[in-house]
Amino acid sequence: MHKIPVTIITGFLGAGKTTLIRHLLQNNQGRRIAVLVNEFGEVGIDGEILKSCQVCDEEETETNIIELANGCLCCTVQEEFLPTMQELLKRQDAIDSILIETSGLALPKPLVQAFRWPEIRTKATVDGVITVVDSEALANGQLVGDLEALEKQRQADETLEHETPIEELFEDQLACADLVLLTKGDRIDRESQNRVQQWLKQELTPGVQVVSCQQGKIYPDILLGFNAAVEDHLDSRPSHHDQEEEHEHDDDINAVHLVLDPVKDSASLVNQLKAIAQQLEIYRIKGFIAVANKPMRMVVQGVGNRFDTFFDRPWKADEPRQTQLVFIGRSLNQEQIATSLQSETMALNR
Repeated sequence: MHKIPVTIITGFLGAGKTTLIRHLLQNNQGRRIAVLVNEFGEVGIDGEILKSCQVCDEEETETNIIELANGCLCCTVQEEFLPTMQELLKRQDAIDSILIETSGLALPKPLVQAFRWPEIRTKATVDGVITVVDSEALANGQLVGDLEALEKQRQADETLEHETPIEELFEDQLACADLVLLTKGDRIDRESQNRVQQWLKQELTPGVQVVSCQQGKIYPDILLGFNAAVEDHLDSRPSHHDQEEEHEHDDDINAVHLVLDPVKDSASLVNQLKAIAQQLEIYRIKGFIAVANKPMRMVVQGVGNRFDTFFDRPWKADEPRQTQLVFIGRSLNQEQIATSLQSETMALNR
C-alpha cells in the first residue's frame, strides 16, 4: 500500500516555520498538501496565520480540518496527535503529502516514533525532518530571538518536560534533521552569515545540508521527497533523551535537467553522481536511469551523501529509454554537469 510522505518541520518560536509553510501552500505546484499544526492557547502557533494564506475557503469541518481552495488541507492539534492524524489518513486518496509543524519545544524524535504505531505506520511514513534556524539569533549568541516569548510558550504546554535545557532541545532538533533552513540572513552581514553556517555544519551529521531561506521562499522540491523513512532509522539520529549557506535569497537556487544515453553499469554512474554532489553545492539529485539490457526503469534519489536506487516499473513501449536526471542546487551550470556525466556515460559504455 502506498504510504503518504510526511515532512516534519521543527524549530523554535519565531524561526520562520509558519512563513515557510504559507509559502509552500501558495506555491504547491499542484501538490495536494495537508498541514497539521500544533496550537497551545494564545502563545502557540496561530492556525489563523495559515488560514490567511489566501488559498483557504471559509468553511471548517467538524473534525477541525480546513478545506483549502487549491486542494490542500489544514488542521490544528490542541489535544492528542493520534486522533487528528487518523482523521487525515481517512482522506489519504485526496492527499499527496503531509506537513507537520511542531510547537518548536517538543522534541522531534518522539513525534517520529509515533509513526511506528500500528494505526499510522501502514499508511504514512516520515519523508524527512526540516529544522528551521534563526541565523540572526545565532549570530548574536542566542538560540532564539525572543527568549521571553519562548518561555511563555513552554510554560503553556503541560506535555513538555520543562526542566530540559533550551540548548538540549536545539541540539536534538539538529540531530534529527535531514535539512537545516537558515532564516533571517538578510538581517546580518556576510561575515556573520558565514560564521553561523560554518558553526552549524560542525554540529550536523555529515551530509546534512544548510540552506539559506528568506521569507519562506524556497524551491518546494528541496523540502519534499527525501524518502528517508526516518521512523525506521532513528538509531542514526542521537538524542539527549534516547535513554529516557552564504546566499541571502534563493534566487540562485536552480534546477538542471539532463538526458543521457543508457549505461551498462548503474553503480558506477551513481558513484559519479555522489562525487559531483560533493564537488558542487547540490541539495538534491533525482530521476531515472536507463540500464542497458534491463527491461525495468531504475529510480535514483540522492540527498547529501545518501543515495537510493530501485527499479519501479518496466519501460513503456512508447517511451524513450533514456537516463533523465534533475539536479537541484545553488548556481548550477548545466553544461558543466552535462560534460562530466556524458564523459562518464561514454566511459561506462565502452
